[in-house]
Amino acid sequence: MTTLRRVLLAGLILAATSSAATAQATIFLVRHAERSDGGGQGMAVDPPLSAAGRARATALAAMLKDVKLTAVFATQFKRTQETAMPAAQGQHLTVTTIKSDETAALVEKLKAANGAVLVVGHSNSVPAVIAALGITTPLTIADTEFDNLFIVMTGGDAPRMTRLRYR
Repeated sequence: MTTLRRVLLAGLILAATSSAATAQATIFLVRHAERSDGGGQGMAVDPPLSAAGRARATALAAMLKDVKLTAVFATQFKRTQETAMPAAQGQHLTVTTIKSDETAALVEKLKAANGAVLVVGHSNSVPAVIAALGITTPLTIADTEFDNLFIVMTGGDAPRMTRLRYR
C-alpha cells in the first residue's frame, strides 16, 4: 500500500470513528489540473484542460474512488469543472458550482459538512479556503504546480491539514 493510500485510509478511519454529535469533515482540496493554454501571457480567459490535465483529473478520480464523497465543489471555470467531473461522475454526484470569489459561502458549506468533500479551485483560492477553515500555515501554490492535494480534517479542537502530491 502506498504512503498516500495509508494517509488517506488513516484520515478516513479517523473521520468514521468520530462522535456523531461532532460535525467532522474530510475536505480534499486541489487546484485545477493543467489547462490547454499553458498559462502565462496571452492565456485564454476560460481554457479547458489539456490532455495532461484530463489525465490528472482521471488520476484524481481513481485516487478518490474508495472515498465516499458527499459533495464535490468547483468554481465556474471550465478547468475546475473538468477537473472535478471524473470524481463526481464516478460517485454519481453533481458538481456544485461556487463562484471563484465566493470563498466565504464555500467555507460555510464546508464547515457544515459531514463526511468527505472534494473542492477544486485555483492557485489563489485553495490557500484562501484552507486559511478560512482555520489552518494557520501559510500556503502558496506556484502557477506551474498542479499536483498538490490538501486534506483538511475539521471537527475536534482544531482543524488539521496534510499536503500531498499526486500524478
